[in-house]
Amino acid sequence: MSPVTHAEWLARAKTPTVYGAHHIDGRDEPGGGATFAVVSPRDGQVLTDVADGGPAEVDAAVAAARRAFDTGPWPRLAPAERGRVLLRMAELLEEHRESLALTVTLEMGKPITDAHDIELRAAINTFRWYGQLADKLTDESPHTAPDALALVTREPAGVVGAVVPWNFPLTLASWKVAPALAAGCTVVLKPSENSPLSASALGRLGTEAGLPPGVLNVVTGDGPGAGRTLGLHPDVDVLAFTGSTAVGRHFLRYSADSNLKRVWLELGGKSPNIILPDAPDLEKAAATAAWGIFFNQGEMCTAPSRLLVHSSVAEQVTDEIVRRARELRVGDPLDPATEMGALVGEAHLGRVLDHIGTGETEGARLRTGGTRVLETTGGSYLSPTVFDQVGPDMRLSREEIFGPVLSVLTFDDVDEAVRLANATEYGLAAGLWTSNLTTAHQVSRALKAGTVWVNCYEEGDLTVPFGGMKQSGNGRDKSAHALEKYTELKTTWIQL
Repeated sequence: MSPVTHAEWLARAKTPTVYGAHHIDGRDEPGGGATFAVVSPRDGQVLTDVADGGPAEVDAAVAAARRAFDTGPWPRLAPAERGRVLLRMAELLEEHRESLALTVTLEMGKPITDAHDIELRAAINTFRWYGQLADKLTDESPHTAPDALALVTREPAGVVGAVVPWNFPLTLASWKVAPALAAGCTVVLKPSENSPLSASALGRLGTEAGLPPGVLNVVTGDGPGAGRTLGLHPDVDVLAFTGSTAVGRHFLRYSADSNLKRVWLELGGKSPNIILPDAPDLEKAAATAAWGIFFNQGEMCTAPSRLLVHSSVAEQVTDEIVRRARELRVGDPLDPATEMGALVGEAHLGRVLDHIGTGETEGARLRTGGTRVLETTGGSYLSPTVFDQVGPDMRLSREEIFGPVLSVLTFDDVDEAVRLANATEYGLAAGLWTSNLTTAHQVSRALKAGTVWVNCYEEGDLTVPFGGMKQSGNGRDKSAHALEKYTELKTTWIQL
């Protein structure tokens, strides 16, 4: 944990180190003059004006990435050399950890303790892990007939367009940029217009770490402008996106309408968290359920937003979650003691409040929260919200809210729990609490989700893959499997 106090963070926030330019071909570029304001959800104040990239800026960034890939040194370096640059990027992220954490908190409202201890830790570890992995990969030589030699080599896929959201701006950028660079690809990164400042800083740090010009480019701008242009660009070979399912569909269309680039999608979720009566510790299960839905203001695609709890323990578990929700400290995200900060902005806060109003209209019971708080600060704050008596057909059960709103549903047996859990178009993650080993294995296999946590939630490290099933997307971030998105397999058959 950073030793910086609330007063010190407030002082630093008056003059934060922020960059509002694109980073193209190894240098900052102001673009064509168009800008947009980055508003802090902490207090509604403008942080800075940022270059608004469109087709011209995306074309320039893709051209730089294309040159760097086709004729530059990066794809041709020994993997160990690429790894050393990624390790240097990890070192620079560590050196700038406090200023980057401040940037993340100011641009998207995350509590400073979470930004410093969780967001930056994840980004640093990601670059370090792929830097260490870069020279550990091997090609194949399958056994064939004695008069032939077969070689299967893994080659970098080319220019990667990476489009990432605002909820974990550095973590999710790192999950895409680090393995793509380790594989030998070049990258054009398009961050959310809500959180462009940390991504711009990442581009600068990449150049400082020793990435050749054009290897990592950052274009700031909105989805219809910069994002669409990147998705349609004929010189982008791979598009990696994290965000909503609706926008993911657009990227698939862009691929079909352009060069059939590979599109890898990590999309939304409506993750079930199943608590059986034989959970090893019901109080811990309830505490984890509360933490999971309120962490990062509930702005997580894996948030356990549907709590499926056995009817025999539902009242006990729900009461404990409500108690914890009421005690949760919502406040200034620059205060290290704050547990839940601001939602990303006024528009998003309005959408979450609309979902809450619909839940009450449809007949769910509001147990706590559901109201805007700290409005005099100018920020976008919401009280932690819990509904019970939620039906499986209500919008609370079906639609991703992306906020601190928990829906509690009950069941009477394991089969019903599995049916309820799978009754969603999404399949990103799930939780299960049980002491029965057979139940743990059988239910985990039955759940249609890319990740199942048993007797925990949001645990794991970079050795395991992350991604979804169904309309939660395809492909995997993290682990060595992430490199499959950024490489091509080539077969060479040599007749002896």
